[in-house]
Amino acid sequence: MSITYDIVVLGGGIGGYSAAIRAAQLGKKVAIVERDKLGGTCLHKGCIPSKALLRSAEVYATMKRADEFGVTAEAISFDFAKAQARKAAIVEQLHKGLQFLMTKHRIDVVRGEGRIIGPSIFSPRSGSVAVEFENGDGETLVPSQLIIATGSRPGMLPGLEADGRIVMTSDHALAMEALPASIVIVGGGVIGVEWATMLGEFGVDVTIVEAEKRLLPSEDEDVSRELERLFKKRGIRVLTGSKLLVESIEKSADGVRLDVETGKGTERLEAAAMLVSVGRQANVDGIGLENTDVRVENGIVQVNEFLQTTEPHIYAVGDVIGGLQLAHAAGHEGIAAAEHAAGKGTRPHAAHLIPRCVYSRPEVASVGWTEQEAVRQGFETKTAKFSFKPLGKALVYGENDGFVKVVADKRTNDLLGVHIIGPHATELVSEAALAKLLDATPWEAGSAIHPHPTLSEALGEAMLAVDGLSVNL
Repeated sequence: MSITYDIVVLGGGIGGYSAAIRAAQLGKKVAIVERDKLGGTCLHKGCIPSKALLRSAEVYATMKRADEFGVTAEAISFDFAKAQARKAAIVEQLHKGLQFLMTKHRIDVVRGEGRIIGPSIFSPRSGSVAVEFENGDGETLVPSQLIIATGSRPGMLPGLEADGRIVMTSDHALAMEALPASIVIVGGGVIGVEWATMLGEFGVDVTIVEAEKRLLPSEDEDVSRELERLFKKRGIRVLTGSKLLVESIEKSADGVRLDVETGKGTERLEAAAMLVSVGRQANVDGIGLENTDVRVENGIVQVNEFLQTTEPHIYAVGDVIGGLQLAHAAGHEGIAAAEHAAGKGTRPHAAHLIPRCVYSRPEVASVGWTEQEAVRQGFETKTAKFSFKPLGKALVYGENDGFVKVVADKRTNDLLGVHIIGPHATELVSEAALAKLLDATPWEAGSAIHPHPTLSEALGEAMLAVDGLSVNL
């Protein structure tokens, strides 16, 4: 049995469902093929559940220092099972809302294992999707255009396998029934530092092992140094420039032992558990790409500026194309691909306008180039930093560590990048992203009147400070 559609989306994560909704809004007949649950990694195994637990960790940490705010709170304790139940309830509520959106926009959700097939009796070109249902039955969806949004899964070090209990990925960690007494986190990127924040707040003894010379190696060096300083201040051990020796790992009923090669020699670590957070691997296998002329290099699907693959009627979005493997990046790409496929989108996809967010404590957020990247690109830069320490709202809030850093072109005064580490950085970065989108100079962004007292004043002052115009420096 075959069914024709204008657009079929393979994968129901944020990239996929965003593409489907926008295509339906543009009058297209749309279907999503999803083997599991709508919402994908972000909703079920990533953004939402991890941030729900991070919020529990934040509340717990705040309650433990309630006396600073004049609040007496006795016998503070933490119930991990209740935090997990709250997380599950949030995920379920959002999942139901997503199902409603599919019905509202008349999008067919086809539940099953989808595989792209080559030219057949149904279509003279590749891009149709054969779907196998759980009961063994199946059908073929024949679209005019296909959008691949199959996402990614946690990566793993060669020679190392996760057992879900002692050696875990982030997927396993989200399903933990109890907290370990101690943990070694392998990888100091976004996922690693978020889990270090959460587990550290919950009272777990945390050690981070990062092969690069600094935490968050893709962020500005000043931000990395500040985060490492604050982590160490809170008792999180950080081993940068250190390599896990996989062959040394010994697991037992009590936990794990492993050797780490540091700049000072080999060190033996012991912990109740190990979390491997070394990036994510695009889901390109088993989806039928071999039946197409779609090019895959280094494990990711190659696309042009309009998110088209080497077969122009086949698009790809989200983690499967690499780049910034962020949920909001995937959603933006899904919408852009759907608009172009519908003949409405003419603006190229612009990855440099996508903000990057890390939900650690303190939070980290940025948009555009780091100072180091800008220099490598050949820019003569001018920079400014404004600390949260003297900011009234940060002091009132009780979180005044961190700063805002602005990077600009010394010759043209163009805004090149904004980097924030501090309270609510992931909210503040939206203003910087808008400034980048509108091609504002630092002076223009800083001249906008920022209400007082607010955390946003730090952004305004940092923008003005680039030209020596801050009145609070």
